[in-house]
Amino acid sequence: MPAQPAIPLWPRRAPGALGTTPDDVPQITPYVPDRPDPNGTAIIVCPGGGYRRLSMEKEGSDVATFLNSLGIVAFVLRYRVGPRYRHPVPLSDAQRALRYVRANAATFRIARERVGMLGFSAGGHLTATASTHIDYGRPEAYDAIDRQSARPDFAILAYPVITMIEDYCHRASRDMLLDPSQQHPDVLVSLSAERQVTPATPPTFLFHTDSDVSVPAENSVAYYLALRRAAVPAEMHIYLPGGHGVGLGGTDPVLLSWPNRLAGWLRTRQLLAPAQP
Repeated sequence: MPAQPAIPLWPRRAPGALGTTPDDVPQITPYVPDRPDPNGTAIIVCPGGGYRRLSMEKEGSDVATFLNSLGIVAFVLRYRVGPRYRHPVPLSDAQRALRYVRANAATFRIARERVGMLGFSAGGHLTATASTHIDYGRPEAYDAIDRQSARPDFAILAYPVITMIEDYCHRASRDMLLDPSQQHPDVLVSLSAERQVTPATPPTFLFHTDSDVSVPAENSVAYYLALRRAAVPAEMHIYLPGGHGVGLGGTDPVLLSWPNRLAGWLRTRQLLAPAQP
């Protein structure tokens, strides 16, 4: 299904905006399934790019088209990145996207309790951060969007950046997200998602490749083990072939199977069945 027009996440200037160029305006682009029976599930897609750029096709629009094939309404998020924007700006954009989608659930024919996030690489870190730094909204807020919860109901992490402190940290992502003055030990621990998992963290699906040397699979393994310790339902698939940034699998006949594994997990979680009224 072709994309609908992009929607700025704030009606006026975004908080902390340094200008008015497209890179200064966080937005979501909706992709709505062209079928009479959407299942009520929505996923916000967070492309990767090391917090410096965004892979808007391979980890954005291509993924949205795949999700549409499952009856899922997809929203590709263009969040602000470094070096112009640092933490907490990307997280603020992601949380606003979750709130916006929930506030407009009726418009998009989705269920407020079936809004998830799917992040690739640094977008995976953003998704994991939203999953562990949970903001449930402010019921007293003047802005109706700000009253909505920014907790994902489920999370999907594809070769995610997770840690900011271990030897297998992706330093390029860390250095784009945090300038040197921000890289205090307590901040690094706070943004190491494997250290922040609680029972409130949403159920999570993880995909990685064993041969990823940019963001080693230890990132997914550490997060999976943290989810296990917190008794959060999780499923992880680590494939032997493939490097980093493989998107939906490219042309590799083995990696091409991971979206099917994801579809199976979504089906197991009852997210592909019609939402109950």
